Amino acid sequence: MNFLNRRQALSTISTSLAFAAMSTRNALAQGSNPMAAKPTHFPAKAKHVIVLFMSGAPSHVDTFDYKPRLLQGGSAGRGKLMPPLAKFAQRGQSGLWISGMFPNIAQHADDICLLRGMQCDQPNHPPATRAAHTGSAVFIRPSLGAWTVYGLGTENTDLPGFVALGNATGVNFGSAFLPARYQATPVNPGVKADSGRGGGRGPTTDEAIPNIRPTLANRNQRTQLDFLKKLNQEALRQDIHQPAVEGIMQSYELAFRMQDSMPKVMDMSRETEVTKAMYGIGDSATNAFGTQCLLARRMVESGVRFIELTAGGWDHHTDIDEKLPESCSKVDKPIASLLADLKQRDLLKDTLVIFASEFGRTPTASGSGRGHNNKGYTTWMAGGGVKGGYSYGATDDIGAEAVDGKMHTHDWHATILHLLGLDHTKLTYPHAGRNFRLTDVHGIVAKDIIA
Repeated sequence: MNFLNRRQALSTISTSLAFAAMSTRNALAQGSNPMAAKPTHFPAKAKHVIVLFMSGAPSHVDTFDYKPRLLQGGSAGRGKLMPPLAKFAQRGQSGLWISGMFPNIAQHADDICLLRGMQCDQPNHPPATRAAHTGSAVFIRPSLGAWTVYGLGTENTDLPGFVALGNATGVNFGSAFLPARYQATPVNPGVKADSGRGGGRGPTTDEAIPNIRPTLANRNQRTQLDFLKKLNQEALRQDIHQPAVEGIMQSYELAFRMQDSMPKVMDMSRETEVTKAMYGIGDSATNAFGTQCLLARRMVESGVRFIELTAGGWDHHTDIDEKLPESCSKVDKPIASLLADLKQRDLLKDTLVIFASEFGRTPTASGSGRGHNNKGYTTWMAGGGVKGGYSYGATDDIGAEAVDGKMHTHDWHATILHLLGLDHTKLTYPHAGRNFRLTDVHGIVAKDIIA
């Protein structure tokens, strides 16, 4: 099991924040905290974000975009139309059309806002994934999570403001030219399911974070850190612009605070067996993503601002009739349980849950699968001030291209920031002689989806 221990946390955060620049030397001396919660541009609908990223591009026409025309078969362009792989039905009081691929998520139709007119510029996975996270398919830019924490700070300065659960690293979770303190802290639960049916108990604190007791007592650690801080401040006195030194100072402090807070968040023994079973922990199919979902809920409760979960394996160019149901079954129950749990705890109204991917898939067959489709696809949001049981935008009659309520990646980002109380045109950072923003010079807020 690959969980953070205290020493690993210190090393990871020190490295990832080593080149972070503090606001100013005076701010450091005065003890101000750049990660403290900041005021919004206007009243926010959401305080936290959970992104459920389905890496590889799920087929929208088999899951959330009902196209009866595909049932008729025939050809379109250069390919043969492939009928949906599961039956669609109207769900909830709202009557949203959702596929049988997601029977559990479908039970929350009245909390979901389907965005059926999504578009992006890139038809290939790496650049499209980069654009979905950073707004740019070509250049290294700060991620959505980094911009969010830069704009809002965090509610718990003993924990990172931005956490990436699962195998999530690289530029998609980085801070680029923003100070490195805003990039994601990766946490990989690495939990294996029990071999038997059910009985999954999730990790305990000791299992999740081995060697939890540090070599030094807290008092001695504090003395050591204060001495290091004194030496670093002397280096700053001699050379005021030392972003590496400033970043290390802050990273050491965060790691010191995290060693008491993070084990409590990661300690799944605090959850009941009923709760863990609800998330599918202990079941070989749902254990991994169920663990991520339950940890995401615990992190929201603890004040973490932005959490991203990743589920891979959605690139179904072949054998989609077998692979798509398998991929859906791994996340359906955990996601539905996350929505139910957040709602039961009165957290969903303040937490924006986003189900997303880099693009969708073609209505035509590509061998035994479906090809890439960046011209029209579906994502959805729930909670955090969006209209539940609502469908926004549409693709054409076969799901090939967005024709109504088109939402480009820049518009999507602008809308997410708006729900967080941030004006995307005002959330800027000076770099290379100009003010940069997540949405570049684009972005239109989809106000129709806001409750």
